[in-house]
Amino acid sequence: MTNLKPKILVVDDERLNIRLLYEGLRDEYQILASSTGMDALRIANTELPDLILLDIGLDDISGHDVCTQLKSNELTKNIPIIFVTAQDTYEDELKGLELGAIDYFRKPFSIPLVRVRVRNQIELKRKTDMLQYLSSIDGLTGLANRRQFDEHLVNTIRYADRQHRGLCLLMIDIDRFKQYNDLYGHVRGDDALKVVSRVLTKGAGRPMDFVARFGGEEFIILLTDSSPEEGALVAEKIREQVEQLHIPHEGCEFGFLSVSVGVAYTKPDIGEHIDERAFVEHADTCLYFAKESGRNRVICENFELHRPIKK
Repeated sequence: MTNLKPKILVVDDERLNIRLLYEGLRDEYQILASSTGMDALRIANTELPDLILLDIGLDDISGHDVCTQLKSNELTKNIPIIFVTAQDTYEDELKGLELGAIDYFRKPFSIPLVRVRVRNQIELKRKTDMLQYLSSIDGLTGLANRRQFDEHLVNTIRYADRQHRGLCLLMIDIDRFKQYNDLYGHVRGDDALKVVSRVLTKGAGRPMDFVARFGGEEFIILLTDSSPEEGALVAEKIREQVEQLHIPHEGCEFGFLSVSVGVAYTKPDIGEHIDERAFVEHADTCLYFAKESGRNRVICENFELHRPIKK
């Protein structure tokens, strides 16, 4: 059974303090524990806790150093940190807050007070996470939006550069969508966007595949650890599945709703960096050729994979 309790990482070099916090918080939270700074960094990177209660005076590296490293790591920078310490000077508290901690309480601590402050911070993080999620999702289709795609592309390119892995980018456009809206209305148009988005999500079904609404009637798919052939196969599968829906579209030369797809591929050599802008432009250029050469087809690296039969 999945544990849905928020995760709290308690970092303290005194077992008694860990035990006290564990006993005081375990009914509401999943408690992780560490007695060293380096171990805390490892746990934070692998478990991604919702909150860290961090002692300053650790045996190996200071809590301040742990906080600095967490805040400089893209993966852990948004995890809220509360310093728990016996130090009680104004300067100590100020330094912790300047490093990015959100709160500060002193030993010996009051468990009822700790529970209230922890609960407030967990609730604040939950709301912040929800707002961040909503800001990255397309409200109509439920897919990632352009903003989230741009962020994901940057991170994926970093990975591909480091590991020298291949990436495929699929740019998908619903053919003559303006005419579809004009003929059938925007409500039917919205329904068509939702249907196509479901086809894309099903077609790009691997865990690392990323589907987003790029804007208007355009969608984009990023395939990580893929080859040109894999990108072409996914694109053709999507084109076929949209065609097989047989959604009437009298404003299109085929008589039904269809999509055109452009596929770009890149794989960096050692020491090379993928040009993010050129990669997207390449996919867009392939899409342009797919539409210019008759629509309802896939163009990958400037060669045609499908030639549809016109009605």
